[in-house]
Amino acid sequence: MVLMAEVGEEATYVRHHKRKIAFLFSAMRHFADALRARGVVVDYIRLDDPENGGSFGSELARAVERHRAGKVVVTEPGEWRVAEMMRGWSKDLGIPVEIRSDTRFLCSHEDFELWAGAQRGLRMEFFYREMRRRTGLLMAGDKPVGGRWNFDAENREALPKTIDAPRRPDFPPDDTTEAILGLVAQRFGNHFGDLDMFDYPVTREDALAYLDWFVFVALPNFGTYQDAMRQGEPLLFHSHLSALINCGLLDPLECCRRAEAAYLDGDAPINAVEGFVRQIIGWREFVRGIYWREMPGYGARNALDARRPLPDFFWTGDTDLNCLRQSIAETRANAYAHHIQRLMVIGNFCLLAGLDPVEVQEWFLVVYHDAYEWVEMPNVVGMILYADDGLFASKPYAASGNYIDKMSDYCRSCVYSPKVKQGEGACPFNPLYWDFLARNRDKLSRNQRLQRPYATLDRMAPDKVAAARRDAQAFLTGLVGDGDY
Repeated sequence: MVLMAEVGEEATYVRHHKRKIAFLFSAMRHFADALRARGVVVDYIRLDDPENGGSFGSELARAVERHRAGKVVVTEPGEWRVAEMMRGWSKDLGIPVEIRSDTRFLCSHEDFELWAGAQRGLRMEFFYREMRRRTGLLMAGDKPVGGRWNFDAENREALPKTIDAPRRPDFPPDDTTEAILGLVAQRFGNHFGDLDMFDYPVTREDALAYLDWFVFVALPNFGTYQDAMRQGEPLLFHSHLSALINCGLLDPLECCRRAEAAYLDGDAPINAVEGFVRQIIGWREFVRGIYWREMPGYGARNALDARRPLPDFFWTGDTDLNCLRQSIAETRANAYAHHIQRLMVIGNFCLLAGLDPVEVQEWFLVVYHDAYEWVEMPNVVGMILYADDGLFASKPYAASGNYIDKMSDYCRSCVYSPKVKQGEGACPFNPLYWDFLARNRDKLSRNQRLQRPYATLDRMAPDKVAAARRDAQAFLTGLVGDGDY
């Protein structure tokens, strides 16, 4: 007997994006149908069932009583709070509860701890190399294919005007998904995000079709332009598969094997395939290991003492900064933004502005359909905000407006100019960048990877530094926000 339940508590412990709730509930209902077609007996509790108690615990207790169960078998969860809940189930129910490992990951908690315990510092690159050896992906014996472990230096090109984004396949909602969209609109209408034009895969078959499309159409250009951004093109050559992998419709290793096969067949270059593989067996597995190793206190870390409330425009998109307006609007519409929008536009602003890590974590968890605490928290605390004092990121990923201008066309439609450094018309990222370095000098100036920017700061005339800091403070003072949505 397989128990599945749509529970309000999981949809509202933060007010998740409407599209995220719809995607997961629709995927659940379709998966239940697929199990039944295989002859598996499924006890499925819908959100609008009048007897639904609204939580995992209440629905499990009702099912145990209903079926007179003698044992519960469950997959380990992705969040610490749910793991704590599960640890109490055996006592609460009076029967054994077996918690099994999550096979949607390639590195167990025990294996990650063995690797981490033998390291002087936790760096994803070295973990990634171990995962390459373990899986055999892109390996020629004990050497990396192509003679290098990492081709990231070849994956930072801006997107030429002459290259168009490929047209993606559509996955129109069927009756099951349409019913879910109506339910979500009714029950969670005050949550962030839009439900219009919902066309994301929700079945195993459609997920595999989307993987096929990515490998054959988008992957060849993914590597070179994976850091690029273009106005009105939220996906470009990105796979858009992360939510499908994280919920289990796609297996991470099968995705990597498909990409590897494209390289071996001559259909995709090594820089594209290696970059894709690194994101899955490297970064995805690494941040999950960090999360479980550092919990339960990891989310409270705030090494740079950032306290500013989240601005209101994170919920409305109403800002003069076109890069942020584009990225937030696309997040509202799609429950998705690719990793450079998340890290170097939205995340970079959060870092430079000194936004409160707890509020930033909640925002990222709310708005993205691939966000679960195990992946969201390390990316925000460690990678975006450097709030863990460099536990695994070798430096803060801080940048001025020049980076955004180089990697996108956003600045062309903005009231600010990245070429103006101070005063009227200056891109706020410019003074914010120097203010960030100046106010965090005591904590960051000894970082070897920040020696060059601090040397530049030290060469600046004192009046220019003072002016940049005044401009930054004037901008920050004008922000309106209390973190409420």
